[in-house]
Amino acid sequence: MRRLISALSLSMLLAVPAAQAQQTLSIATGGTGGVYYPIGGGLGEMIGRHVPGYTGVAEVTGASVENMGLIHREDSDIAIALADSVYQGYHGEGAFKGRKVADARALGSVYSNAVQLVTLKDSGITSLSDLKGKRVSLGAPGSGTEVNARTLLEANGIKANDIRAQRLNFNETADALRDGDIDAGFWSVGPPTSSILSLANSRDIHIISLTPQEMQKAMQAEPVFAPYTLRAGLYEGVNQPVQTVGIPNVLVVNAAMSDELAYQITKTLFEKVDELRAIHSAANDTTVEFSLTSTPIPLHPGALRYYQETGAEIPARLRR
Repeated sequence: MRRLISALSLSMLLAVPAAQAQQTLSIATGGTGGVYYPIGGGLGEMIGRHVPGYTGVAEVTGASVENMGLIHREDSDIAIALADSVYQGYHGEGAFKGRKVADARALGSVYSNAVQLVTLKDSGITSLSDLKGKRVSLGAPGSGTEVNARTLLEANGIKANDIRAQRLNFNETADALRDGDIDAGFWSVGPPTSSILSLANSRDIHIISLTPQEMQKAMQAEPVFAPYTLRAGLYEGVNQPVQTVGIPNVLVVNAAMSDELAYQITKTLFEKVDELRAIHSAANDTTVEFSLTSTPIPLHPGALRYYQETGAEIPARLRR
């Protein structure tokens, strides 16, 4: 019996280091009212199930611009960020002028955001030009939404002092619209998103369609923009398709991440993608083909290994 107890004790002692070896990866997302947070949480759960020795947890952040800084400082292990912020960060342009994030690498792109300009039906706002003089939320400070909104407005001749800008996150924007504290608000997020769904269930909303000329000007100003159609019925009361621009969302890590870990996460993302789609329909876009055509910066070597195994054609710009 004493030998049995000793054997059991030894077994328990040996199990402790294995349990302690479980490492939690920090996944930088955005606010809880957007898509980043559930996508990040779902990815964390997938890592816990399929990447031995690791799990992941979604962290609430100010989104894209802040997330690139978190990756650079290695305060987060993985981040979701809009392609324009990722591109600008990697090249030290735009909001990242003088603070280049050259150590950022991509695991791939997961889905497209749609720039959604929302107002209430009785606001009198029916076009982009109607925003002049109005109270408009451009998104949370440091978010990709703010970057996208400013790019879209400036490309179409609407300057910062033409509107009464506020910088609110998704939930705050929805609440401010509901309460009449603002006239319109921008979301750059994978549709449908919970904060707009909630707003549409309590108020009659209108989502502004962009004209072909407005979209063209936006795409000239920001090459990672692409035409995007919000389908009719996506939100309560929005019964016609809405024409806007979309932008990919990218999974970013630091180049210092081990090749094996980057490989395992990328493999899990694509081979277990049905688990992510069960959490949010935005992941319907999550395919190897979409990722390779949409990712704006070089892939991490571990991620590149997975794509090579799939036999997909990999653009030269992603191999650097």
